[in-house]
Amino acid sequence: MGIIRVNDIRLFTNHGCLDEEGKIGSEYRVDVEVKADLQKSAKTDELVDTVDYVHLNHIVKEEMAIRSKLLEHVAQRIIDRIFREIQLVEKAEVSVSKINPPIGGNVGEVVIIVKDVRKN
Repeated sequence: MGIIRVNDIRLFTNHGCLDEEGKIGSEYRVDVEVKADLQKSAKTDELVDTVDYVHLNHIVKEEMAIRSKLLEHVAQRIIDRIFREIQLVEKAEVSVSKINPPIGGNVGEVVIIVKDVRKN
């Protein structure tokens, strides 16, 4: 089993429960880690035999563009889509960070982490 990480995907979008968050938007950071069998790609040196991190980034960007009230919801959507579209992935972890959240204090970010395994 191997690990592929795509870290520090930066996005500006409009998640949150408050109406203002939907109008103003915020900065987000997403980190993705997937576990898959990378032995074949290590031997063949072929993209078709591995998890394409460009595909992972594309999934994150598209799902983050769809407004959600809760970060947990968007993170689970990202994981569900990874499992649906990339058959090699056995486990996935997605962390979504909201930079400078509007929570009435000097807080750099809030982070939620969702983990899941492929169910066959």
